[in-house]
Amino acid sequence: MGPEIHDIFVIGGGINGCGIARDAVGRGYSVALAEMNDFASGTSSGATKLIHGGLRYLEHYEFRLVRESLMEREILWAMAPHIIWPLRFVLPYHKGGIRPAWLIRLGLFLYDHLGGRKLLPATSVLDMRKDVAGKPLKALFTRAFEYSDGWVDDARMVVLNARDAADKGATILPRTKVVAARRENGLWHIETIDTVTGRNGSHLARMLVNAAGPWVDHVIRSAFGQNEARHVRLVQGSHIIVKKKFDDPRAYFFQNPDNRIIFAIPYEGEFTLIGTTDRDYTADPKDVRISEEETVYLCNAASEYFKEPVRPEDIVWTYSAVRPLYDDGASKAQEATRDYVLKIEGEGEAAPLLNVFGGKLTTYRRLSEHALEKIGAAIGVKGAPWTAKSHLPGGDFPVKG
Repeated sequence: MGPEIHDIFVIGGGINGCGIARDAVGRGYSVALAEMNDFASGTSSGATKLIHGGLRYLEHYEFRLVRESLMEREILWAMAPHIIWPLRFVLPYHKGGIRPAWLIRLGLFLYDHLGGRKLLPATSVLDMRKDVAGKPLKALFTRAFEYSDGWVDDARMVVLNARDAADKGATILPRTKVVAARRENGLWHIETIDTVTGRNGSHLARMLVNAAGPWVDHVIRSAFGQNEARHVRLVQGSHIIVKKKFDDPRAYFFQNPDNRIIFAIPYEGEFTLIGTTDRDYTADPKDVRISEEETVYLCNAASEYFKEPVRPEDIVWTYSAVRPLYDDGASKAQEATRDYVLKIEGEGEAAPLLNVFGGKLTTYRRLSEHALEKIGAAIGVKGAPWTAKSHLPGGDFPVKG
């Protein structure tokens, strides 16, 4: 007897791959997923760990992305209140700063009203001479805006999506690398290897989803044997963890002279997380490490705001990841779109392929829904959207604003 024929085979066990697998199996599709390492071992666990609308994306006119992200904040919070928490952000400014107060106020007005906010508190204005948030900052920052976003245990969110997909009947294969995939007799024939035991596997599927994150183009070239033009722009983002710089439970949003922004976020009780950077990356994503240039940049950027400078010797840990952004031709890495693009090949034919480019933690659920729209059009619709009112395992209790 040959291998089982799945409706959908997903390559990639990051947030997008696991989200698509969970949504699909919940609608009645038979699903298999292969991840060459552990779940969330790539980009999904190397982000700034925020569920956020993306305030700075407004400057790049990405209103669709910001609105979708803002709407998703409270949906995801209700889905997983055990791993997602509201977080207030303090955005200091001063006269003659990078962006005038009126522009920041306009951006935050849109931020408060674009996404149907119901539970998260609205923006407020702070007098930093009286508010405790001003204590660790330099004296020139006398005013600030305070707004709401969220914090997430990113790796757990990925694992819980995989766990729930498996509980609903999906075949979930960690440490399983796809080495080849070919169309034959109207099906995908997928060859895999267990990276621990070396055992080979064969799988059949009506449709293939390439959600390999930073390796999405590599999969197109190596597993499929295609020499396509690149669709993905790899952008490195690095973070430093330093000894605690402030006692307040709120985070900071710092604007830098190069028009980038960084966050300073309370981390694990005794530390402060500072990041992120944006720079183009061309090497193997598995080898990504923070550079000396990035370390100096983050220390200097934070030191522009904190009374007590951030020094390299304060760093207790660093982490880096490669974001697989869709290549929209932007001249600077920080200007590349954070929106996602779903490209289907072989639509209307047997054995279609869906390639997933871009995306972020906050929009993974909507990305999955949009992917299922394309999957349904390609191989037939099963079930209806269901994840917006669902709970991830362990998250079945009410949230309070």
